[in-house]
Amino acid sequence: MTYQDLLITPLYLILLLAVAYVLRPYATTPQTQPYFIPGLLVKFVGAIALGMIYQFYYGGGDTFTYHTHGSRWIWQAFMDDPAVGIDLFFQKAGDYNGQTFPYSSHIWMFRDKASMVIIRIAAFIDFFTFSTYSATALFFAAFAFSGHWALYTVFQKLFPHATRHLALAILFIPSVVFWGSGILKDSITLAALCWMTYAVLRMTIFGRFTLVNLLLFVFMAWTIYSIKIYILLCFLVGTSIFLYLQYISKVRNTAIKIMVAPVLIAVFLGGGYMALEKISEDDSRYALDKIGETAMVTAYDIRYGWGARQGDNSGYTLGELDGSIGSLVKLAPQGIIVTLFRPWPWEVKNPLMLLSALESLSFLCLTFYILYQSNGPTLFRTMTQPIPLFCLSFALMFAFAVGVSTFNFGTLMRYKIPVMPFYGVFLTIMSIKRNEF
Repeated sequence: MTYQDLLITPLYLILLLAVAYVLRPYATTPQTQPYFIPGLLVKFVGAIALGMIYQFYYGGGDTFTYHTHGSRWIWQAFMDDPAVGIDLFFQKAGDYNGQTFPYSSHIWMFRDKASMVIIRIAAFIDFFTFSTYSATALFFAAFAFSGHWALYTVFQKLFPHATRHLALAILFIPSVVFWGSGILKDSITLAALCWMTYAVLRMTIFGRFTLVNLLLFVFMAWTIYSIKIYILLCFLVGTSIFLYLQYISKVRNTAIKIMVAPVLIAVFLGGGYMALEKISEDDSRYALDKIGETAMVTAYDIRYGWGARQGDNSGYTLGELDGSIGSLVKLAPQGIIVTLFRPWPWEVKNPLMLLSALESLSFLCLTFYILYQSNGPTLFRTMTQPIPLFCLSFALMFAFAVGVSTFNFGTLMRYKIPVMPFYGVFLTIMSIKRNEF
């Protein structure tokens, strides 16, 4: 970040806030309106804070890889020669040519398809912000907020008595605000995940099976698929379970339910399995017979490879991985616990880990409190309802996936943010349902 940020960023901050005030009457209700501008503002703060932490604490990192050593070169190419800039913008990742090489050779992640998606998004925004890091980050934050707000509004309509608690769970979790607002893959993928959930619930619970919602779902699914395919895999599993329970619960007659259940299982769960197989065809690392090996390689690379070289001494281990599905399943409980509730206070090695530990401890205490307040029948009834089970199944599956494949608290703090809003919503639903039964 430079002096240019101090000149350009305030102008776009004012512009985006003005747009937000214009849109607020159309995007809110009297119950949700108080959280709209504060939710957007914390995203803006998170985006700027992320850049400052990476620059002044870490001395660099992914966010500058995507911008300073990424999108800025596309912008520079466009400024020097618009034809070259446009060619570079649409150029296939890793496909060097003589015309664009003076610029593409400076893009650190030019060979990585997923990273180039983020770099292209940032480059498009750079055309309007003059490649100003903080101003571009504000647009990432605005898109991130749009997804979170969509998720919040759809859950608020389902649980209007939990308006405030849902706002806290979806809009104001500190780690999600920080890691899910700036120029990172996580900001885009989490926002897209929220939009996908919004579209699914609109088409099923609210009966709005429209072309707009369908296209929204497909576009956001493609966005996640292009950046972090494993998020989409976990989401499809959770959605398949949700769709099965949602439609089987509408059948009141027990005899008919017994006859219909196998059909719904074949349609939703079988369809979900086929979707997983199809999606993994383009990336063999996530094929069902390869996923154990992928998790092992990723975990050990982060723990003992580049993660160890960062020198933050924040590695952890859950046990031995041998590349088999069995070794993953064996570590599933530990993987879920490390994602949701660790690092423990005595594992803290730096200030950011301290903040993460405090947040994790808060979730642990809240989980125990709600479980203590809920009796067995209440817990069972709530967890067998479609929406709570969807939130919990996605949260646990994703927590397991990142917990056993990361082995570094610093990386885990960022990778786990898709879990937190859904787990927070689950706890919120549990809290209000215990008073209904």
